Amino acid sequence: MDQPRGSSIPDALNSRGYASILDVVGRVCRDYADRPAFTSFGRTLSYGELDRLADAFAVYLQRNTDLEPGDRIAVQLPNIIQYPVVLFGALRAGLVVVNTNPLYTPREMEHQFRDSGAKALVIYKSMAHQAEKIIGNTGVRHVIVTQIGDLHGYIKRTLLNAAVKYLKKMEPDFDLPEAVCLRDALAAGKGLKPRAVVPDTSDIAVLQYTGGTTGLAKGAMLTHGNLVSNMLQGSALISRAEKGWSETAIAPLPLYHIYAFTLSLIVMESGGHTVLIPNPRDLDAFVRDLRQQRISCFIGLNTLFVALCGRDDFRNLDFSNLKVTISGGMALTHDAADCWQQVTGCEIMEGYGLTETSPAVAINPPGGVRVGTIGLPLPQTEVKIIDSDAVEVTPGTPGELCIRGPQVMVGYWQREAETQAAFTDDGYFMTGDIAVQEADGYLRIVDRAKDLIIVSGFNVYPNEVEDVVVSHPDVIECAAVGIPDAHCGEVIKLFVVSRNKQLDADNIRDWCRERLTRYKVPKLVEFTQDLPKSNVGKVLRRKLRDTEDDAA
Repeated sequence: MDQPRGSSIPDALNSRGYASILDVVGRVCRDYADRPAFTSFGRTLSYGELDRLADAFAVYLQRNTDLEPGDRIAVQLPNIIQYPVVLFGALRAGLVVVNTNPLYTPREMEHQFRDSGAKALVIYKSMAHQAEKIIGNTGVRHVIVTQIGDLHGYIKRTLLNAAVKYLKKMEPDFDLPEAVCLRDALAAGKGLKPRAVVPDTSDIAVLQYTGGTTGLAKGAMLTHGNLVSNMLQGSALISRAEKGWSETAIAPLPLYHIYAFTLSLIVMESGGHTVLIPNPRDLDAFVRDLRQQRISCFIGLNTLFVALCGRDDFRNLDFSNLKVTISGGMALTHDAADCWQQVTGCEIMEGYGLTETSPAVAINPPGGVRVGTIGLPLPQTEVKIIDSDAVEVTPGTPGELCIRGPQVMVGYWQREAETQAAFTDDGYFMTGDIAVQEADGYLRIVDRAKDLIIVSGFNVYPNEVEDVVVSHPDVIECAAVGIPDAHCGEVIKLFVVSRNKQLDADNIRDWCRERLTRYKVPKLVEFTQDLPKSNVGKVLRRKLRDTEDDAA
């Protein structure tokens, strides 16, 4: 291959000479100190405050722990303003951030902490009781706990934290005697400057976990160069929609998800303001937040567009400032795109990406949107489409989409064989998705990685669900497939062969809820005498999907 993956940021993109995320954060905090950076629950952090708080957290990590540059720190927070403080503070201390879903079950947490070798954990207090169950089985030695109101003023902090604990009863008791409150950690480093850490573009910034074919998540190693490159690629294209903008973006997707993570960097790089939505399922609160901001950039996915457009209070909002709407995570339907444009007057730019590509690969350009496609490759991104013999096909012919560019990961953490298998000999990442590229360059996904299920924008690998279900003593075997759903894009249907006739769907779902994040729990369960298999005994999930399609 031409150069090591993640080793450089193309000069054609990098007019400011960034070498790392820290360069980006340092510049914007200096140049835009008085501008709003992040807002959540009515509290806004300016770039200047973000800078000082990130420094304070970095100082705490350097002086009050034994963590060294390159060590991993798991960050398990919802969309609250503590997230960017912790993220940039950890990076300033030279640590590698392991983004972790705050809704993970203890089983999922244990795997990710053990696999990453995380030595520290920053966790939302509502989930600390779950960490208590598995922390002794991991290498985590330092735990920092935060409550929802920790960065608010005294009165609002007291009210918010009391409401969560006593009214909503969302903070079960836990026993982590060595845990430190984030407020205390920030106080320990207040007003001090951390020891300078100067990461190279090839240094790992984030371990971003993605589902694996073995049923367990694996960490994509994303370097500073990967993330800065993808930020600049996105900025170069999105800025064409609004020259010289300084946007206010709404972020209903969680920052631990790579889609929202990188888009928040794009917003920051222009000195923009990101409004974090902690719970996009609470549409009443979501619309209230929208009413309070003059949003110029909306980051969402198909199910959210549909849900919002069906509400009268949303339709009555002022969209005169909305210039950019970006869709990703799942396919955008024509109906959703048409309805959104009719309601808001703004076209949706659908894109495509993967965890392994930081994530963006392609997007519909401003003024050139074609619904039903994923648009054109981003600047400095090479694509090719190959057949089953790894031979490049002609335009208009379906084949596997392969990507090469500065945003492509270094590889999978501690999985050299899987890393090698994921790349062609000339350095293209093989996505597993079947695509067509038209003569004018537009790309269209015609089939997804064969077994992947996407529930409301979240990837679910059937193996993980199946591994949990077959651990039930009454289950002989099972298979999980995705079924089209108007609201979620897909839902999980589970086919179960049972040895106990008393076993029912509720038993299965209860078993799964204890071991899997909510979106991975099967919505539909069907009991069957046997599963379709190949002549070598492999379960044929496609046959199950085809049967469902025929029934529909």
